[in-house]
Amino acid sequence: MRCRLITLLAYPAFAIFFSVIMPAVASAQDTESTAKEPLRIIVFGAHPDDAEYKAGGSAALWSKAGHAVKLVSVTNGDIGHWEMSGGQLAKRRTRESALVAQRLGVESQVLDNHDGELLPTLENRRTITRLIRDWKADIVICHRPWDYHPDHRYVGILVQDAAYMVAVPFFCPDSPPLDKNPVFLYSSDGFQKPYAFKADIAVAIDDVFEQKVDALMALVSQTFEGGALGSAEIMAANPPEDKPEARREWLRKRWHGRQSAEADRFRESLVKWYGDEAAKEVKYAETFEICEFGRQPTDDEIRELFPSLPKK
Repeated sequence: MRCRLITLLAYPAFAIFFSVIMPAVASAQDTESTAKEPLRIIVFGAHPDDAEYKAGGSAALWSKAGHAVKLVSVTNGDIGHWEMSGGQLAKRRTRESALVAQRLGVESQVLDNHDGELLPTLENRRTITRLIRDWKADIVICHRPWDYHPDHRYVGILVQDAAYMVAVPFFCPDSPPLDKNPVFLYSSDGFQKPYAFKADIAVAIDDVFEQKVDALMALVSQTFEGGALGSAEIMAANPPEDKPEARREWLRKRWHGRQSAEADRFRESLVKWYGDEAAKEVKYAETFEICEFGRQPTDDEIRELFPSLPKK
């Protein structure tokens, strides 16, 4: 075979084939392979429900398209209930969050920081930086740093502080720096000061809305029991555990209101990404604001990062 190949290369046509055409084909295949590499998205929430609430639909869409998503709670939620607290609650909420992630087709992690006590310390900055690096994130999502809850605000600050450091080699040198800076995004909120949330990206989640509702059914401590601001009266007024269909319908109505309101509020952004006619048909949406820190994507890059958005 080796002799035959040498003989063939003696002919100019075969020499051109092996020296020019074959390398070009290999290069094209390499480019195609690189282009099809799964995206990697990490979403930070303050408590074991925040990332799920704010980006659960988009996470499901990414997962269905073959991309890797991780939902991270920066605190363990150990005071997020009106009747129980401490390690027992933290373990319960970690299990709930893991079940949501399983139903969405993504990964989940709950950090062991006390609920209500998160601070933007150097140690926590290092933790967030390592998580982003270890996940090799293309996209990082978090709260805006002027949310109503101190844990939410400090998650936003910690992620902002990590936005530059993820590429600095000698910060956390035990964790390899990223080759390229991720795109950092804020999840939506309704706060107006110092400025209102801007929906730079609007994602229609109609195709996964029912899946998101099914996933959030797992957050029993927060949904049906009321979380930190619940009460025995609120819990008694909600559908009981032995009526799962009634529970799901109750939860669905709540999320129908929330996600349809987000779609209506940011219809203009939906028009930008889906066009006039398609945007009119969108019932449910999740929206994101591009942080000024990190990589600043073009519209074409955003369509690559959010494959559920239609191509031009």
